[in-house]
Amino acid sequence: MSTPGYMRLLPPESVRAIGRFELLARGPMEGFITGRHKSPHKGFSVEFAEHRAYAAGDDLRTLDWRVLARTDRLYVKQYIEETNMRATVLLDASGSMAYRGEAAAPFNGRPLSKFDYAQYIAAALTYLLIGQQDAVGLVTFDTKTRTYLPARARPSQVRLVLEEIDRTEPCGETSVAEVFHTIAERIPRRGMVIILSDLFDDPRHLTEALYHFRHRRHDVVLMHIMADEELTFPFSSFSEFRDLERPGQRVNLDPRSIRANYLERVRAFLREITAECDRLKIDYVHLNTRRPYDLALAEYLRARHTPR
Repeated sequence: MSTPGYMRLLPPESVRAIGRFELLARGPMEGFITGRHKSPHKGFSVEFAEHRAYAAGDDLRTLDWRVLARTDRLYVKQYIEETNMRATVLLDASGSMAYRGEAAAPFNGRPLSKFDYAQYIAAALTYLLIGQQDAVGLVTFDTKTRTYLPARARPSQVRLVLEEIDRTEPCGETSVAEVFHTIAERIPRRGMVIILSDLFDDPRHLTEALYHFRHRRHDVVLMHIMADEELTFPFSSFSEFRDLERPGQRVNLDPRSIRANYLERVRAFLREITAECDRLKIDYVHLNTRRPYDLALAEYLRARHTPR
């Protein structure tokens, strides 16, 4: 029996690289089965939350006998429930994600485009999260939502998500912020939102959209994917530059005449996004396609659980 095409997105080396990690929520999650993330609700897990005055009908097993002996008052112990997490992966499928720089890390004999890079990371995270009994959903988008798969925790969700990722092709223009606002309202309860995008949008609009996710109490991971050429602009000879989001749009110019201005604008954009993510307590992960995606992902997962 032949291997399904979508399984190319889960090469054995990628699975091995992330296999020893977990991706846990930083704040309380609202799930639907017992898991490993804190819930905003009180229950009977092992982590103590607070005392509450005893009320008729409370389980006597929850009484704090030490407090009773010390104060002669009845108090019960409340604990933090553990729950599973709903994670939604937002995959930018606009035309600019098709850019394949020559400096990109090779995989299976060819350099990865930004979209290829995002596909592999999305697949790896889906596999990781379903493996730890969390629910995973997928959104693909350009100027609007193309596909919306609600988060599910069943094992078959890996196949459904990977099939959708595999069949998606990058094309069209970008409207990142507008899509984010729509998705923020559509995700039903607090969970994790993982964004894979080159963020081609106005930083002010982006910030407002990211705030929308945080306002809805989502734990946000923003994975900003760029090609090395976009960061260094190494071009030196008179060239034709094509717009990947608007076919037919081309411009001929001497890159040396705009290099300094271009690099300063890129640096200013990165500074602004980094500062806003820090203010909003969003994990900002800058990814250069020059670095192998499995190493970059493993590095992030390791760093996420290192005390700040």
